Amino acid sequence: MQQREEKQLEASVDSLISLVALTKTALQNFIYKLENEYERLTWPNVLDNFGLLSGQLNTINKMLKNEKTPSFRSQVIIPLLLSQKPDDDLTVLTEQRVPVFSHEIVPDYLRTKPDPEVEEQEKQLSTEAARIGPDVAQKQIQALNKMCSNLLEKLNNPRDDRDAESAASRLNKPSFNPGDTNALVAAVAFGKGLSKCRPPGPMAPGHPGQGPMMSGGPTLQQVTIGGGGGQQAGMGGPVAPQQQGQPGKMPSSIKTNIKSASGSMHPYNR
Repeated sequence: MQQREEKQLEASVDSLISLVALTKTALQNFIYKLENEYERLTWPNVLDNFGLLSGQLNTINKMLKNEKTPSFRSQVIIPLLLSQKPDDDLTVLTEQRVPVFSHEIVPDYLRTKPDPEVEEQEKQLSTEAARIGPDVAQKQIQALNKMCSNLLEKLNNPRDDRDAESAASRLNKPSFNPGDTNALVAAVAFGKGLSKCRPPGPMAPGHPGQGPMMSGGPTLQQVTIGGGGGQQAGMGGPVAPQQQGQPGKMPSSIKTNIKSASGSMHPYNR
């Protein structure tokens, strides 16, 4: 009976070691892809790797919960030999992670309880959880479930619906100010709001209305068209009275007065 249990334990340990090795290989491949092939890695590939790891972990849990698997909790591991010298067989077995099986690493590798600090934090959390009443805990659970439901609903919505909603929001949102548009149209069409003052600029010291281009140098006096003898030009001063024309000819009503340029006002005088 004892030999049968030992053989069953050895077979279970071998099966567990093989399953753990497969899980370790899959995890190493996934980490390698994340570190070296992240540019070509897509989200469906990441989900496939997570699914593979999850399936292998579930297989290990099913094996441990199987009735034919002996209880590993009842088995005790006792270190028979501790040494400060490197052990080649141990190095190969642990893939160069544990070269020496000494008293410094035995408490970490053969520990059956968490670290004292972790155990103390766990006790504090258990104490705080015991202080919360059932009603407060139920309210917190309902609030957390509501938040998770809203988050899952947003994540499960199709991408097309989200794109349609964003497009509709962009179409409904005005991209201009109606008040500014109406003011601009009124200013262009009717001159509303525009200033009536003349833009600033140098004025000639002579006659009003004469621009800066007519302030100096030889100028032509305004041409007047009219039949009255006392009519004067607006800018050139008095015009000579109309002379009587010769018989049989129509008197000319166009009078001009050309002011000659002096030598000092010549534009090319140097």
